[in-house]
Amino acid sequence: MTQPLLKESRLEVVPPPSVPSGIGATLRSLREARRLSPGEVSARLKFTSRQLEALETEQWDRLPTGVSLRGFVKNYGRFLEADVDALLVMLDSQVGYTAAKPVAISRAGSLGPADLPIHGEPVHRPWGWLIIILVLLFVAGFYAIERGWVPDSWLVFDWLKSLKK
Repeated sequence: MTQPLLKESRLEVVPPPSVPSGIGATLRSLREARRLSPGEVSARLKFTSRQLEALETEQWDRLPTGVSLRGFVKNYGRFLEADVDALLVMLDSQVGYTAAKPVAISRAGSLGPADLPIHGEPVHRPWGWLIIILVLLFVAGFYAIERGWVPDSWLVFDWLKSLKK
């Protein structure tokens, strides 16, 4: 019994389907799995076909950077019904951190020079209204004196008493 129990057979080993390695290839394979053309995706998401092609071929210099790129990938992932968080992690690992930077909230009284506006806020002084009000008060006062509505004890100056006749 020198023969092996199982005969060696030549089985063809079929390699598993290739898994896309980058975010662009992943998005392209998801789009192709849904049988969507780049034109259909471009029309639906309002992205140009050049932007879509640049993302799928990972030509980062032809795309916006930072939060804009992150939103672009997020919208594309939502449209393809993919795991958006996983796509954003892939994007960050390929391009670098693209999320919005946290905003520092300063406490009252601790404003720095960067917090102050370059040009001061315009100051609106109501000089015109003040002058109009004063003129109306003078006219009303002289009218009241002339009509005799003001007692003589209130009139300090003689020329005001001469108005009252």
